Amino acid sequence: MMSLLGTLFVGLIVGLLARALKPGDDKLGWFMTMLLGVAGAFLATYVGVAMGWYVQGEAAGWIASIVGAIVLLVLYGMIRRKG
Repeated sequence: MMSLLGTLFVGLIVGLLARALKPGDDKLGWFMTMLLGVAGAFLATYVGVAMGWYVQGEAAGWIASIVGAIVLLVLYGMIRRKG
């Protein structure tokens, strides 16, 4: 249970940093920001393993997680603009 709470807390921090670094107004609540950070970390880990930067089971670092979250924010903005 504590590892899940820790993951969500780290996701919140990563999501907040990604929203602060990406220009523009992203209207996301706390929960969506937390999910953005967690999803960004998963994306960074997946891409890192696929590119050979990480071994299977190794988690992405802070910077890679923030970059992954920024990529997801850009994609979210593109989809939201079309709709």
